[in-house]
Amino acid sequence: MKLRLNSKVKAYTLTEILVVLVIIGILVLLALPNLMPLITKAKTTEAKLQLEHLTKLEQTYFYEHSKYTTDLKELGFIQEKLSTDGKDGKANYKIEVTAATNNTFTAKATAVADFNGNGVFNVWQIDQDKNLKEVTPD
Repeated sequence: MKLRLNSKVKAYTLTEILVVLVIIGILVLLALPNLMPLITKAKTTEAKLQLEHLTKLEQTYFYEHSKYTTDLKELGFIQEKLSTDGKDGKANYKIEVTAATNNTFTAKATAVADFNGNGVFNVWQIDQDKNLKEVTPD
């Protein structure tokens, strides 16, 4: 078996690879603005699910105490660490009960990040009748 040291191996040049990466980058930048509403919509699912869970906890509390409460600890609701609090934070919404009486309550979920970069933070609200509405769209 004879070994050839001067033979060329077929391969791509560094320039060709960089041109392909630049083209892919441009395509991503063109597609990103169209994907931002989808990303925002996906993240709002967190707010909806957390508020629906909070409503169930409030109803259980109401059945036991004949009133609603603003104290999340009394309800047994655990706020996940917010994504703005550190590297291990996962929650994108801060959940709070804004008002509670013997017969009514309202709770809201406020985004801690501006998902689409327009300076507006998304806010959702729910009440004792499970009326879920987006107060401030992002």
